[in-house]
Amino acid sequence: MACKEKNNCDCSNMNGFGLDRKNETLSKKFERKRILIICTGNSCRSQMAEAWLRSFDDRLDVFSAGIHPEKEVSPFAIEVMKAVNIDIRQQYPKPVGDFMNDDFDVVITVCDNAKKACPVFTANVKHLLHIGFEDPADAIGTSDEILMVYQKVSIQIRDAFYKLFIEELSK
Repeated sequence: MACKEKNNCDCSNMNGFGLDRKNETLSKKFERKRILIICTGNSCRSQMAEAWLRSFDDRLDVFSAGIHPEKEVSPFAIEVMKAVNIDIRQQYPKPVGDFMNDDFDVVITVCDNAKKACPVFTANVKHLLHIGFEDPADAIGTSDEILMVYQKVSIQIRDAFYKLFIEELSK
């Protein structure tokens, strides 16, 4: 059965658009967005930001990298994200050089060092943003005190990236 017969519509000229049945209006379909998040070590802030963005919408292609990547993701970052049912145990630090020739809709630095050292991409980057956060890896104290710093930064990242998602990325 043709679309016109089934839904009483003419879909032949609706490239990139979908019918919103609730309001019976045309709305632009979501276009996948490629996002790269950069920090110095790619062991905590950028890893948490990558995970938070992915949790908001699985249609976002999100990557993270570091200017000087560490050997592994921080166990504190893993624990904090696990507490909110987001598993980042399989994520690992990657060098930003791995992404230099890739196109991105948005590249976001999350620390001042990465902002200063952000490389020049040879591919197309539509928007370059900086949303800075303190480095929880610098926290000192007991394990519980350090974990509290990671939790605070994770919440800050969640809130800032959700606002970015709602205001810019979901459109």
